[in-house]
Amino acid sequence: MQQNFQERQVNSDAFLVSKTDTKGRIIYCNIPFAQIVGAKGNELIGKPHNIVRHPDMPRIVFKILWEYVKNKKEVFAYVKNKSFDGSFYWVFANVTASLDQNGEIIGYYSVRRKPNPKALDVIIPLYKQLLEAEKNGGMDASSKLLDSILQEKNKSYDELMNNLQRL
Repeated sequence: MQQNFQERQVNSDAFLVSKTDTKGRIIYCNIPFAQIVGAKGNELIGKPHNIVRHPDMPRIVFKILWEYVKNKKEVFAYVKNKSFDGSFYWVFANVTASLDQNGEIIGYYSVRRKPNPKALDVIIPLYKQLLEAEKNGGMDASSKLLDSILQEKNKSYDELMNNLQRL
């Protein structure tokens, strides 16, 4: 996948949906998701979901995401993804665990939509800070920085993510 600095926009009425197995391999995706990624047919099925992970994303965001969903908690996050042509797009993602009738996790379900542009004015510089901390001091440094920012704002991670979408 080549690097392309062109941004794609998620349509405001679109929902990008994907389901994965417990290992993070895509088992379902809807047409809007496949289209923004630039996939044809079933090119995404069976692939690891991180095939669309953009290198500008701080790992701490995915650590939080996985901690939530593995504990059967719903999580919201702003995510920068990349398309097959190397372009990128931002989404406001809602991720939940899919459970069987016994309450056991059988996979994960994600619905993404267009993020509030005002939220990205906060998220983009925040993620740059987190990524820089991660490059210099690893995941611990990024985690500590995020914790201090949340403390300073007197908000939980959930509150920050959801309040930004409502700006």
